[in-house]
Amino acid sequence: MKGVEEVVMTYFQYVMLSHKWEGEEPLLQDIQGKDIYKLDPISGIKKLQSFCKTAHDLGYRWAWSDTCCIDKNTDVELQASIKSMFAWYHHSALTVVYLSDVPPLSKSGALAKSAWSTRGWTLQEFLAPKVILFYQTNWTLYLDDRTPNHKNSVAIMQELEVATGIDRRAVVAFHPEMRDAREKLQWASTRTTTLQEDIAYSLFGIFGVRLHVDYTEKKQNALGRLLQEIIAQSGDITALDWVGKSSEFNSCLPADITSYEDPPCKLPSLSEEEIQSSVSSLRGAVAPQPASQLYQTLDYLSAARFAHHRLHLPCIVFPITEARRKLGHDQKTYTYELKSDGLRNLQITTEDKFSQFSSARPPPAWQTIVLVRPWDRHLLGLHDTADDRQSVDNWSLPESPSCDSSAAQTESIYSDSHSQALRLLVRLGLPFSGFLLARQRDGEFKRIASDRNIIAQVKDVASITYLMDIRTLEVL
Repeated sequence: MKGVEEVVMTYFQYVMLSHKWEGEEPLLQDIQGKDIYKLDPISGIKKLQSFCKTAHDLGYRWAWSDTCCIDKNTDVELQASIKSMFAWYHHSALTVVYLSDVPPLSKSGALAKSAWSTRGWTLQEFLAPKVILFYQTNWTLYLDDRTPNHKNSVAIMQELEVATGIDRRAVVAFHPEMRDAREKLQWASTRTTTLQEDIAYSLFGIFGVRLHVDYTEKKQNALGRLLQEIIAQSGDITALDWVGKSSEFNSCLPADITSYEDPPCKLPSLSEEEIQSSVSSLRGAVAPQPASQLYQTLDYLSAARFAHHRLHLPCIVFPITEARRKLGHDQKTYTYELKSDGLRNLQITTEDKFSQFSSARPPPAWQTIVLVRPWDRHLLGLHDTADDRQSVDNWSLPESPSCDSSAAQTESIYSDSHSQALRLLVRLGLPFSGFLLARQRDGEFKRIASDRNIIAQVKDVASITYLMDIRTLEVL
């Protein structure tokens, strides 16, 4: 038997309101059992009356506004509502977006300047619905655009793309998932919420996660729980691509969503022709066995996972052998030129002081700093589907080849597997984005936050098979 909410979403056409909260918004107890049109039209009541009238004039009998349709005094209802919000907007017949600060007869560009575009909750409120209409402060259609669905309005969608940084094709056909997590985090990075925890809670629906809501926790904990869930469920480590301050939740996660404001780190790539050329040059320089062993070791690595706020991170490790501090203008930060065997020299700026390299006395044996490259299975060149995956187990030779054709087939398989391993070496030889970890006394690590992306590269591709220190590190 269907629940009440499922029945409503299935059989009743209802209109949702997306708006910026302002002043005294009506609560459930303010309107329950009352005729809203007979209430004193002040502040939020007037907005609610206009919204209901607009929905009625469009031919709908049911309207929903978040300020007065959720009993916020009941924790169970509040929990369920936050977790269901995306679905409610998605199944609405229409979502009305009210731009209270956009005056009548506004020209194109006013939408981008509206405070509505800066709020955290409104992100899912225009991504989730299939049909939306934008209204100005006097409840007339924005730009007088009478397109039945403003998601089909080229002019408005282009303006929304400029305002939010979200490709209009994603707006029109959005569905919740954890893929491309870093891009979605960037969408939210410049948005604000009244309650600090809401910047994480407002993203639950966008990523398709259902987590407990606790308004007594800190912002860092709320965001940390969300990012932990994304990495744990999807194995997507792009959420580790950020610059700024580390979170108290886990040092590999950022303290604030604003750390995702810059676009994901862009690294050079090679065309298929360039890869083939590089593979050809490596054939005589790299022995098949160590290359295949490296491929197999990386292929067997498990995905990154969290346990008790600790990140278990499969990665390639490069110990830092030297860190020369350079003079800088900022007295609060330190700039270091780093060296590691096999890597080209690189430079970082951080608020952390490397005590390991600041004294003439040798540091304790446990105290080391490493640069890590988080492992990404895409470097193997495999498809996502299990049917398409090629295992290194298949590289072994048949036990007893019985004819020349079998020998030729074996040689072909061996050659193909070696080529695949060499292609991996070529990818590993390209510049990569990494970060620094400092080993703690008990053997765990903590991330050393940097003010910019750390881009590293190996000196010699042919030597990669001997340089790779592949481990799963536990990060606090």
